[in-house]
Amino acid sequence: MKRRDFLKSTAMATAAAVAAPALSACKSVSDKGVDGSIAARMDYRDDGTFTLLQITDTHFISGDPRSDKCMECVKETLAEVRPDLIIHTGDILFGRPEMESIREILTPVSESGIPFAVALGNHDAEFGSSREEVYAFIRGMKGCVNLPPKEGVYGCSNDVITLGGEKPERVFYLMDSGNSVEIKTREDKFSYDYIRGSQIGWYRAHSERFTAANGGVPVPSMAFFHIPLRETAEGVAAGAQLVGNNCESSCPSDINSGLLAQFLEMGDVEAVVNGHEHDCDYVLNYGPMFYIYGRCTGGGTVYYNLGAEGALGTPIPGCRVFQFKKGEPGFRTWVRILGGEIQQKIYCHDNKIDLL
Repeated sequence: MKRRDFLKSTAMATAAAVAAPALSACKSVSDKGVDGSIAARMDYRDDGTFTLLQITDTHFISGDPRSDKCMECVKETLAEVRPDLIIHTGDILFGRPEMESIREILTPVSESGIPFAVALGNHDAEFGSSREEVYAFIRGMKGCVNLPPKEGVYGCSNDVITLGGEKPERVFYLMDSGNSVEIKTREDKFSYDYIRGSQIGWYRAHSERFTAANGGVPVPSMAFFHIPLRETAEGVAAGAQLVGNNCESSCPSDINSGLLAQFLEMGDVEAVVNGHEHDCDYVLNYGPMFYIYGRCTGGGTVYYNLGAEGALGTPIPGCRVFQFKKGEPGFRTWVRILGGEIQQKIYCHDNKIDLL
């Protein structure tokens, strides 16, 4: 089944009309303001390193044996990588019972003692519970650092995590890329959602603050959200440098919100990190940006078969790892698949990719 056809067959009742005001998809709690809205302040280890683990597209279903490999992958990776921070970039669950599915797949993360945050995916509120209910449930789990939805900011999982103590050396932005939108003026009227103007304003407020506190120099940053930008597909079509597996067309929103232009204007975000495509786990070096797909962590409930075993195949789940070194530009990243194999070990810096 093609991605577009699959999108149409899911619960589209949550779609919002593009012509309508971009209101918050979650009921807002009080806005703490820019100064009080840092979800977590992280610091480097004593050896000057910091390791971030990206989990994505677990598509977990409680009681479904097809999810067993996903759970195995999460537990094994946590034990072997021992990261300092975990970010799940969405599509956490893929069926009912939805809260039990969330609880089960995030329990190893929660019980690890490692801080974690989520950026919700397009499927996370399609199985009976609202986006705000799903988000509130996740926030109630031990170790989750996500803050309540911000007043006037679209979506739920928009958060800021800093690295480097009181004077951040890096910033990680999490954004809610939503579910879907309705475009009333065309026959094929449904599209994946996009980062809205209120989210862009929220990002710029933080970016300006960090830059000002850093003597006018932008603080190197990364943005994590589920649905990729349109520029990802553009970069692939242009033949830009790509490391990893590209076995599926990128499926962004049909609407370009101009987020990339804001990143470039502010001069801080050097990488955009997504999930969404199950057969892509690459790093793309296009223009002044790295576009990165996490490795799909889901098991047999996912509907593509990257690294399939056998003729029909069961997906081989994995995770993406990022490592940062204090005082060093850029970052190292690699993919770890179930069983321990390491793939795509690279160093991204100064607009280039070095193979390690």
